[in-house]
Formats: sequence, structure tokens, C-alpha cells
Amino acid sequence: MRRYRFGRIAAALAVGYAAVVVAAGVVALVTGDPTLLRRLVVGPWADPAVPATTTWVEFLLVAGGALQGWAYWQVLRGRRAGEPSAGGGAAGPLRAALYLSVAFALIFRLPIAHEWWWLALPGHLVQLAVVWLFFAVLAGVLPRWLRILALAAGTAKAALDVASSVASVLGAVELPDLLDRLPPGNLLHLAWLVPVLAGQARDPWWSRGTVRAGAVAASLVFLSPAYGVAWVSSGGEISPIALWLLIIDVLSVFGLVWAARSAHELAGPPGRPYPMAVPARAARRPWPLAAPAVVPPLLPAAVNLTQGMPAWIGPRGAVTGFFRDFVGPPVYLLWQAVDLLVGVGAPALLVLAAVVRRSERLLRGTVLALLLATAAGFVTVVTTESDLGRQPIHEPAETLRLYPHGLFPPNRYGEPQSGISPLWYSAALAASAFALYLLYLKPPAARPRRRVPAGAAGALTALCLLPAADHVRGPVTTVEDCAPERQGPETGRDGPAGARGFICTVRAYGLLGVAGTAPDPAVLAYGRRLCDVYTRGDPRELARIRSVHGVDVRELRGVLAGICPAADATVRAERAAHERELERLEAEERRKCAAMPRHRPRIRPVRAIRLSEPQWFEAGLDLFEDAPANAGDDRYQQDGLVTGGPGHLHLHVSPEARVCVTLETYARRPPVAVKGWHEVVEVGYHSPTGRMTFADVVSGTRLPDISLNRRKGHYRIRVHYAWLRRKGDPRGTQRLLIMAYPGPGDRLVTYRQRSRS
Repeated sequence: MRRYRFGRIAAALAVGYAAVVVAAGVVALVTGDPTLLRRLVVGPWADPAVPATTTWVEFLLVAGGALQGWAYWQVLRGRRAGEPSAGGGAAGPLRAALYLSVAFALIFRLPIAHEWWWLALPGHLVQLAVVWLFFAVLAGVLPRWLRILALAAGTAKAALDVASSVASVLGAVELPDLLDRLPPGNLLHLAWLVPVLAGQARDPWWSRGTVRAGAVAASLVFLSPAYGVAWVSSGGEISPIALWLLIIDVLSVFGLVWAARSAHELAGPPGRPYPMAVPARAARRPWPLAAPAVVPPLLPAAVNLTQGMPAWIGPRGAVTGFFRDFVGPPVYLLWQAVDLLVGVGAPALLVLAAVVRRSERLLRGTVLALLLATAAGFVTVVTTESDLGRQPIHEPAETLRLYPHGLFPPNRYGEPQSGISPLWYSAALAASAFALYLLYLKPPAARPRRRVPAGAAGALTALCLLPAADHVRGPVTTVEDCAPERQGPETGRDGPAGARGFICTVRAYGLLGVAGTAPDPAVLAYGRRLCDVYTRGDPRELARIRSVHGVDVRELRGVLAGICPAADATVRAERAAHERELERLEAEERRKCAAMPRHRPRIRPVRAIRLSEPQWFEAGLDLFEDAPANAGDDRYQQDGLVTGGPGHLHLHVSPEARVCVTLETYARRPPVAVKGWHEVVEVGYHSPTGRMTFADVVSGTRLPDISLNRRKGHYRIRVHYAWLRRKGDPRGTQRLLIMAYPGPGDRLVTYRQRSRS
């Protein structure tokens, strides 16, 4: 059993820390306050206003605390006991610098670290010393150019950290903005750490466990966001980005383990050189047999490229969302590059290189990469709520701006669309990996006949995934969802715009024979197929659709207008023609009113108004200022021109023709004139407010006020009416003259009465 210089003390401290974490977890679950647990495990930089306790998150934190306890034991145990101290030259200073960097990192994990913020500057200076000392220690292990590259990257990263710390101390505001425009610190740190790990892997001074811990730390740096996010919550639960940062923070102790173990092992003598394994090579196969492994990745890429789409997945699905939302921009750009490389068939080149080299390590790495890409495509299909085969990309404009302009070609409706389903890529990559495994990695079988069932099973497994590419998934809009914007399907009425309007109209009126549970993408795809039929206008095809599907495509132009340019053009043309006809009729009615003889009063009225526009009254005209009188209070006959009573008058005019209206108000009783009129009636009216306006209660049309300067009291209302019909004009034009003057009496006086039939 290995013994370490401070092994027992380190073990006691690690076990004690783990026990405290478990106790804090119990307190969090019992009291509902996870602050102590999260401060212990995550550190002092989390927002104290944490969300409410979430049981599974607290268990995750307790497990993370146990992992941190193991890491602290690795850090505090020291070098092996009984080994003589060694390491001259730069090894001793490097060991001291590594221990100092570990000490600073541990200090910043203490709950009171925010009070010692000034230690950040010396910590960055120590990191700068570590960079330069590794450059010296790895001399003779790494090529000089690689050491210089690592030195430049590490120095730049340390310089950025020092500048940021100085800016924080001095309170400079402009400097952080300038630093944000420089290369991300994560990339610079990786550019230094990866060569150092490569040198440690070659140098027998460090064990493979130390190199593995450093590899985990490098992976975490690669996957860490380039920005800091505090604890956030939504509805009392931790958001995914906060959970991801929690995991990254808990696993960041691997960086401490790597630095501490590197320092521990520098104190001992170098170990034995690692035996250089002779690279194993697979047996050579005839080239025709290699074709099933090389060709499949090219097939979906060729189909996609012929449609103008070089991307494999694009902005869809959970995999792209992870790289876009949970890691830094450099990693997301790298993922976009991988997306384009797979989309154009680059995996075939990787497979070809593996076939040519036949190195077992390269072959296994290629198979693993192909399987990971297969899984990424499958996850994308499962987590995308739309048909992935040549369908519009329903992503926010901000997401599409992250891709090169014009990468996603628009369809005929101007919407950016995707390529073929990623599941086709997954099937091709899985087939390539399977063929590569059978040809070069699987040892010769004792019974060759078993290869046939194995190959058939693999092919059937890949084929079983293909039908899912044709399955349409997505939301189902209900009638209730469309209620606020529900409009009629008939031509000429405005409904919701675009695809949403089409779906709502189909749902609300049960058109096209579409099931109510059909997803919206399926309904939209069916509508666009009908649009293609409408655009072609082939009578035989239209007749076939009508007989088979029971759909008259020509009559659906108003429904299809939102998604079909040809139908929209027809509807617009019909609407424009209808509007022109209405304008012609309006002009004709105005001409008729202008040709009507003007009324020439025998005495001068106080006010005379001749409306220039012909009026159309759907329900006649009503005059009342308070609540309308009850039917029992009506004093005037029900079949005359004017009905009602002194508090409510109703003028009966026909809704079949326009009305030319003239209003006159007098200070005294005007003379009676019946020439040219079919009916002339005078009634009494009492105005309690002095505002006398006739109005059509259905259409909302309201005529000007006919009161005498807002005078309250009793009035006499004289109504003149005529309906003039000319040859060739069956509807004719109605003419209406209303006079009002102050006067007593409610008696109805008929000066002329003629049938209006």
C-alpha cells in the first residue's frame, strides 16, 4: 500500500469535509435552505438569493462534495513517503510555484474569499511563473516550436488576467471593455495546457494518472462558457445553464488535482520510461471491400449539396442548442465547422485515412467519432418539433444571424429551409462505422457464417431509424388558440397572416378534411401541396384532387392565400377588382346625389347642411337622447315614415338604396312645400339635452346635430322623403330632407303620403 508524507492528515481533512457536506445536505433537505451546502460545494461566488431547494440538485451537490473531498486528499497528501527529494534546476521552483497556485485556488474556494479579492493579482503572477518554468522543465521533451507556442499562449493568458486584476483595483472602466475584444482566455489557456500535458505524457517524471487529471481539466476548460453566470431560477427551479455551471464548478477540482500531483511527483525521482508500444495495424483488405465504409457518408452529403444545403444539422435540436447556449462562442464556432464538414461528407475522408493507415488506434477513434455523430443526429431528430426533411427553419432571427448569410437557401415562400433529415446522416455514419468495425477491428470469426446475421442485424437497425425521418412532429394549434384571430375562410375577408392564418382557418372551419390531432407542420405541408396544385392549374389534376380528396382547390384560393403566392395573387386581383367596382358605384351614387335638385327654402334657415356623400342606413334612423322610449309610449302610427313618440323618433328608409340627405334648422316654422316629395310628415320631439342627432344604431352612422344652437325643449320635426327610380337603375336613389324648428305640440301631421312600393 502506498504511503504519502501527509496522507493521514489529508485523509482526515478530506473525510471531515465530506462529512460536513453531507450534514449541510441534510440541513438543506430538512430546512429548505440550501445556502450553506451550495456555498461549501460551489464556493462564495454564487448568488446568495438561490432558488428553493430542489432535492435532486442537492443530492448532486452532496455527490460533488464527496468528489471534492477525494480531490482535497489528492492535493494535501504530498509526495510519496520514503522517496528522496529530487529535481534540480527549474524543477524545484516549478514545484514551489505549483504549490502556490494550488494554495491561491484553495483560498478562493473559502467562504470568506470575497474579502481577499486582492490576492487575485499575486495569483496571476504565480501562474505566469508556472508558465515560464514549465517551458524550462519540458526542454528536451517537446519540440522547441511547440514550447514557444505554449509559452506565448500562457504568457498572454496571464497578462490578460493581470491586466483585468489591475483594472479592477484601479476602477478602470475602459480596460475591461478593451480586454473583451481580445481572444477568449479559455482558448489561450488551452493553447498552453494541451502542449504541457503532451510533454508530461512523454516525460517519465509524471504518472499517467496526473496526465489524465490534466486532460479532464482541459476538457472542462474547453466546455466552460466564456462568460460568468450566477445562480438563476425560473419558477423556483434552477435553470439549465446554472446547473451546467454548477457541474463545471464542481469538476473544476481536477485542475487542482493536476497541479498538486504535478508538484508532488516533481519531488520524487523520475519513473521508468513508458514502453513505446508498437502501433498495431489491421490486416489489409481489398479496396472493393473498403467501399462500404468510405462511401456511405458521401451519399446524404451529395443529396444535400444538390439542394444547395452544405450543413448537416444547422440551428436545430438539443445538440446545437447545447453548444450555442451552454459553452463559449469559440466552441460553438468549432461545432459549426464540424456541422459543415459532416454536411459536405468530410467523414468519408476520415474513414479513408483510417483505411489507408490501418492503425488500430486511428480505426477505433474513427469508429467512435462516427458513432458520436450518429448519436448527435438522432438526438437532434428527437428534440426537434418539426419535420426535418426540407422544411422551413422556425428559429429566431438572432439564432440564424450566427450562421453565414445565405447558408440556408429559401424555399419558394422566402423562408429559410433545412436540408434532408439528420437521421439519413446518422444511418450513413452508423453503416460506415459498422463496416469499418467488421472489416478492420473485429477479429476473424471462427464461424464466418455468423457475420451474415450480424451484418443483417446492423443494417436492419439502421433501416429501422429511417422511417422516423418522415414522421412529422410539432405543436397542434387548437380552435381555442385561434379564437382571438379567427376569421372567415371566404375570399375577400382578412384573416391572420401567413402560415398561422392558414392553420387557424383550417382548424376553425374543419377544412381540407384534416384531422384535429394532425400536427401543424403536417397541415402546412398539405396546404403547400395544394398550393402547388393550384399553381399548376392542370384541369385533370384539379379534377383528380376533387374526386379523391373531396377538395375543390380553386374554391380554396382565399384559404391558401396566406401560404400560396399564386392564390394570393388571385385573391389580390379579385379584391382589387371588387374595390374598383365599389369605387365606381360610389362615384355613381355621388353623381346621382349631385344631380338631385337642391331644396330652395322660402325663408332663410339658421343652418343648412347638404351631405356630399350618399348615406346607407341598415336599420333606418333613430333620434333619442336618453334611453329609448318603451313601445307602449309610441304615439305615431307604426306603418308610416316616422314612428315612435316625442322622446324617440324612428325614420323608416330602405337599406336597398343610398340616401341623399339634407338637414335644415330654423328659428321659426318654415312654410310647407310638398312638390317633388313622395311623403311629408311633421311630428313633435322633446330634447332634454339640446343635442339632436339622427343615427343608424346598426352601422353606427351619425348625422350632424339639427338642434337650434343646443337649445333644449320642444321641437317640431318635418321629414320629406322621396325614392327616385330611373330607367336602367332598378335600385334608384332615396332623397331625404329633415327640418327642425322650436315649437309646441306632439301631433303627427301628414302633408303628403304616397306608397313607396
